[in-house]
Amino acid sequence: MKKTSQQWWAEVKADPDKLNGWLIRQYRGEATASRRIKEFADRYAPDTVTKRILGMIADQEKQHAEWVLELLKARGIEPNLNDAEKRYWKETLPDIKTFSTGAAVGAHAERMRLERIETIANDRGAPQDIRKTFQLILKDELFHAAAFEQMAGPEALEQTLPSHRRGREALGLEP
Repeated sequence: MKKTSQQWWAEVKADPDKLNGWLIRQYRGEATASRRIKEFADRYAPDTVTKRILGMIADQEKQHAEWVLELLKARGIEPNLNDAEKRYWKETLPDIKTFSTGAAVGAHAERMRLERIETIANDRGAPQDIRKTFQLILKDELFHAAAFEQMAGPEALEQTLPSHRRGREALGLEP
């Protein structure tokens, strides 16, 4: 059954096992995003300014992973990067053929994540350590989504939209 971000979050925060499992997946996602963005920049960045912006985004994603790792450690959890989420990326990564399509895939992924991050950051009933961390992450992710959208352009965003929708479906999220 597909869920909105609000439905998903209400379910996750009410169940400590689901919450911890999600935090582990979030950590893995942030850590692998950093690596994935650096690889994308090395392969496709058209100039040094763009490569520098992508490097800054990758560094911020790494910082996010460290923040989420702190949340996990506070809960007595030591995660690893094994079994990083692949359902979404299996649907979207094959679309990357150019710089524009890669930026579009990144833009869609960032916008999708923003839905959840905003839901958590704005939830006064969320565990306060999680809420505060995601309020910090939210600022950076807003920048990431806007930067990727600008780099992609409308044509590439439209071209990659079908695979993004399939990726959302694979995650059980409403379109």
